Amino acid sequence: MDHLQKLRIKNIARDYTIMTLMLLLSAVCYNVLLLPLDIVSGGTGGVGTIIKAALNIEPYITILVLSIICLLASWIFLGKEKTLSTAYASLSFPILVKLTAFIEQEVYFSTNDMFVIVIFAGIINGIANGIVYKIGYNSGGFSAFSQILFEKIHMPVAKSSFIINGTIVLVASYYFGLTKAMYAVLFLYINNLIMDKVLLGISKNKAFYIVTTKPDDISEFIINNLGHDTTNFDVKGGLLEKRKNVILTVIPSRDYYKVKEGIRMIDDKAFFVATDSYEVKGAS
Repeated sequence: MDHLQKLRIKNIARDYTIMTLMLLLSAVCYNVLLLPLDIVSGGTGGVGTIIKAALNIEPYITILVLSIICLLASWIFLGKEKTLSTAYASLSFPILVKLTAFIEQEVYFSTNDMFVIVIFAGIINGIANGIVYKIGYNSGGFSAFSQILFEKIHMPVAKSSFIINGTIVLVASYYFGLTKAMYAVLFLYINNLIMDKVLLGISKNKAFYIVTTKPDDISEFIINNLGHDTTNFDVKGGLLEKRKNVILTVIPSRDYYKVKEGIRMIDDKAFFVATDSYEVKGAS
């Protein structure tokens, strides 16, 4: 076995270890924070919560059955390779839900603190799911249907996920009431927000694209007053095809309003776009 093959095996073992730990964290979060309070988490876990309330079937059974159905659909429509990449997570999660179910009896949270519980559950679940996605995997389940819809009818994954989770929460409102459905929406929002932060990181910089008739003055202001460099280049407008000057600069978020006010004072007709910048490399 050569060095590269050993390294590949080591990396795969590391990734599966991390994924298992994150799935375990999600399972504990589900059993301890979400299930006892009837907060629907979306996905197969959310359906498991609803089925338990409606038919008194243990959630891990529902999650396992749905995961198998999703894997079969993935195998048929997406092929063997894409299915195998999600099989481990899809089958491990319901097993971990079963194995950690006893923790619910050992830990108790007051329902008077539901708001705080939902926030913490969203943070914990978002971190766990975000790390799984960051190492190149996903947690399986209904994500297979989102991939199928994208492949077959080109429906964006975000849109299909919203429809699936929205339907689950809507059904949950019938069993648990509108208040808990609103908590479920809050949980899903926090979960997705934290996932994005884990995947992209926390933005510490802003990138400004400034279209102005006074590029030299604005560049001088940014360089001399704020100590940040600029890149100036010419572009052609799409509608009138006029040549324009564009300034690109990346500055710390704390200087955002200084740049904004500087642009306004120098050229109040300037057009600019400011976006989050998650990674900056190569700057002197």
